Amino acid sequence: MFEGLFQPTHLILVLAIALIVFGPGKLPELGKALGESIRELKKALNDATSVAKSSPPPALGEQAPEKRDQRT
Repeated sequence: MFEGLFQPTHLILVLAIALIVFGPGKLPELGKALGESIRELKKALNDATSVAKSSPPPALGEQAPEKRDQRT
């Protein structure tokens, strides 16, 4: 489905369009922000995975603690 999607000519075209739209001054800022966002997403996913692996699954018929109804 995506065999020919990332050919060098396609990437050059995308970079040229980005340069035209955002300008040469804004591209480093956008790249930095994108990199930080990806880093934060990976960190959050790793944290969630480690929490899920460390906590035991709820007993049959019991809800997980964060899913309980907290009406008072």
